[in-house]
Amino acid sequence: QVQLVESGGGLVQAGGSLRLSCAASGRTFSGYAVGWFRQAPGKERAFVGAIHWSGGSKYYADSVKDRFTISRDNAKNTVYLQMNSLKPEDTGVYYCAAKVGGNTYSTAADFGSWGQGTQVTVSS
Repeated sequence: QVQLVESGGGLVQAGGSLRLSCAASGRTFSGYAVGWFRQAPGKERAFVGAIHWSGGSKYYADSVKDRFTISRDNAKNTVYLQMNSLKPEDTGVYYCAAKVGGNTYSTAADFGSWGQGTQVTVSS
């Protein structure tokens, strides 16, 4: 399996931006679809967005559509989550996850490799 490490989290005011990175190691990353999930205190882990292994297809939760953008650089084994117009409800621990195969991208159980998470806090 591929190993994943997230970075880029932090504290930001509402309306601000952050860019999260998900760096992969261990195996060829280009064949993996990557998803971003987040977990707020006391809540279940929720789908944020995902990107096909080729980068040609991207999927977003309705709550982040038009504010968040996923991209990937397979040469650098890295996937990015650009988050703009952040809101306090975006606060949580953000995880990236990777999977091979299948055509569903919003279910956490479908992803076999996970990072340790990075905290994002948006103040009002």
